[in-house]
Amino acid sequence: MRRWLLAASLVLLATGPAAAHKPSDAYLRLAIDPGATPHGSLDVALRDLDLVVGLDGNGDGAITWRELKARHLALAAYVQSRLVLDTPGGPCELRPVEHLVDTHTDGAYAVLRFVAECPTSPGRLTLRYGLLFDVDPMHRGLLTVSRAGAVTTAVLSPDRPEIALEASEARSAEFGPFFVLGLEHIAFGFDHLLFLLVLLLPAGYFRLPGGAWLPVTSWSRAVAEIVKVLSAFTVAHGVSLAAATTGMVDLPARLVESAIAATIVLAALDNVRPCLPRKRWLIAFGFGLIHGLGFASALGPLDLPPLDLATALLGFNLGIEAVQVAVALCFLAAAYSLRTLGLPARGLLPVGSAGALALACFWFVDRAFAGALTPF
Repeated sequence: MRRWLLAASLVLLATGPAAAHKPSDAYLRLAIDPGATPHGSLDVALRDLDLVVGLDGNGDGAITWRELKARHLALAAYVQSRLVLDTPGGPCELRPVEHLVDTHTDGAYAVLRFVAECPTSPGRLTLRYGLLFDVDPMHRGLLTVSRAGAVTTAVLSPDRPEIALEASEARSAEFGPFFVLGLEHIAFGFDHLLFLLVLLLPAGYFRLPGGAWLPVTSWSRAVAEIVKVLSAFTVAHGVSLAAATTGMVDLPARLVESAIAATIVLAALDNVRPCLPRKRWLIAFGFGLIHGLGFASALGPLDLPPLDLATALLGFNLGIEAVQVAVALCFLAAAYSLRTLGLPARGLLPVGSAGALALACFWFVDRAFAGALTPF
């Protein structure tokens, strides 16, 4: 036990206060109706705006409404410099009409409502988006355009900062960009990946009735266990993601993030001292329902029609699944190599679990008991 605790301490010191939150997203909505002035709204997380505008005036780590209000002009100027709506006759002037605050599942967002005063009729528009790309290359702008009853969606990134919006165009949600968005959210969702690895660690072992782990004699058994764990986790987080995105479930981000850290704590502890059901796929399914809520903040604010939402959910889920399969294959290859080379893989389970336990405990305390970012 002392060796495990030492290994856990070394892992925690090596990782430090590792971040394990979702990538940065902003939500841009445009309404372009015939005979009406184009208008829209932009939701940007306060934690992101603080990086570029400096919202926390007194540096106490808490952004208040008074501090946000004092920076309204700076916020508007920043958006106007990074968000351009162009017509063949010249750029539109984006004029702010209202500043609000909204709470999404991952925290507080500043909401800027605006109208676009264009020099000519907006038959063909070009949107250029450049918010936060210079400070966070992983930032994404999730765009929804409503035009004459049709909805267009897009994911704007440093590689795709511009989109042309034709008057006659009526595109549904695109599968590809949401697939990539799913890839990015799981690839940088270190807590989700750590939970998956903790579940996979015992895949090359089987547990005796007394709780001890012994190496499997057949790799087919290990592969079958990995398939069951991945399938259960995928189905579970897909169900809860759909429920949260459609508004059937709505829980505070602080509660969800803390619960995700707690699932890692319990799964890692179970590897060292049995405390959960022996069927790992059942653990993966139960805890996967919690992890799915952690992904919901990416798609929930889009407010898409049912068919477009289904396309976005499918692409996003398959992107997540692609990374999970890649991680599982890498893990299986590493475990097989250790066994083939005759290296002592027996210590991987307790040492790896102890390290994950220490890091997850840090995340849990940080998320559950740290002060709220925006005490409005």
